[in-house]
Amino acid sequence: MQSNIKDKVVFASPKNEEERSAVAGSCVRNLGIKFPALLDDFSNKTEHAYTGWPDRLYLINTSGKIVYKSKPGPFGFKPDELKAALTNLQSTN
Repeated sequence: MQSNIKDKVVFASPKNEEERSAVAGSCVRNLGIKFPALLDDFSNKTEHAYTGWPDRLYLINTSGKIVYKSKPGPFGFKPDELKAALTNLQSTN
């Protein structure tokens, strides 16, 4: 929790889509996230479909098929596995 305070990413739970969007945008800016970030709808439809909580890394091909799904993060993140999946995806395209 201390690192969240230091990084200025401590927020009250959003009550609507507009608040959720504002919190997400602030986190992206304050944490310097450089890759595209998508916002789930307020029903968390995507989270439930992909079991994205607490954190997961997904690699989805251009046909929309999941070609890599990490174990829950951050401890389940294996950069070498994702790199291998990316290399494999590039070689099949």
